[in-house]
Amino acid sequence: MGMEEKLPSGFLLTTVEKVAGYARKSSVWPATFGLACCAIELMATGGPRHDLARFGMERASNTPRQADLMIVAGRVSQKMAPVLRQIYDQMAEPKWVISMGVCASSGGMFNNYAIVQGVDHIVPVDIYLPGCPPRPEMLLDAILKLHDKIQNMKLGVHRERQVEELEQARLRRLPLLPSLSGPVPGADR
Repeated sequence: MGMEEKLPSGFLLTTVEKVAGYARKSSVWPATFGLACCAIELMATGGPRHDLARFGMERASNTPRQADLMIVAGRVSQKMAPVLRQIYDQMAEPKWVISMGVCASSGGMFNNYAIVQGVDHIVPVDIYLPGCPPRPEMLLDAILKLHDKIQNMKLGVHRERQVEELEQARLRRLPLLPSLSGPVPGADR
């Protein structure tokens, strides 16, 4: 028997983090950065068949200061990389990035000096979306996964602690840092 059963009907019990997470996930405004063929699929996602407006994202922001989600669609050239970083830096906090397509995620088939081999060399990426080009349904799925990530994000000091714990967990998985994952066999020689 909890406190919920003693309250009259009509009362809503929740935490500030959950309300803030719900508000954040329901008001994501994208700054689209369409660079190649993936941009066509990105535009199709905003059309009537897939209807990006269902998620409150029908307003594609023309200024980075009003956006909190950057969707990088397509290959990023070395000349475009500083522009991409500048737009990312102008976005308001908190901000998120979706890397759309194999070219944005890893350089794709363009393994040469002119193409950046993954947009994560320029900006931190939250969701990687594979495909050449990925379908609009895949982008909608990635947006829903990002919404879930945003809704469950901690606030304030708790967020800093959560980020630190995730960073340590990632470092422990890397084979390059044996000191974080435990003693190295044969290192005592």
